[in-house]
Amino acid sequence: MPRLSFGILLSASIFAAEAKVALKDLPAAVQKAVRQETKTAKLRGLEKEIEHGKTYYEAETTVNGKSRDILIDPNGTIVEIEESVTLESLPEAARSGLKRAAGIGKILRVESITRGSTVSYEALIERHGEKVEASVSADGLRRKD
Repeated sequence: MPRLSFGILLSASIFAAEAKVALKDLPAAVQKAVRQETKTAKLRGLEKEIEHGKTYYEAETTVNGKSRDILIDPNGTIVEIEESVTLESLPEAARSGLKRAAGIGKILRVESITRGSTVSYEALIERHGEKVEASVSADGLRRKD
């Protein structure tokens, strides 16, 4: 993957396969997790994804008008949560890192990515007519996956 000189990782989709699924077709543990996570959210869709040979399920939700996507493993364990956030709500270092990544481009969307206790941030950036993603850790450095 190409890197910017200051260590921001530009990412592409890493999902090998995605397919829409119905709640009734999910494993029981995943159904339970989806129901729990959507008690105060609107469920927009469900997908089965295969990433690096492993199967996951993504629940696309909306909470308080903002996008919140939840990645769940077949055992019902939440692996990752992506939430729409504002650039201003980020820690200063992460905000600066994404602004450096954007350079002369425009930041179109920002998400927080929570994996366990680790939070990182992604931005969709439009630069020279192309859209790219930049990912940084909370300290503003390249996100470590």
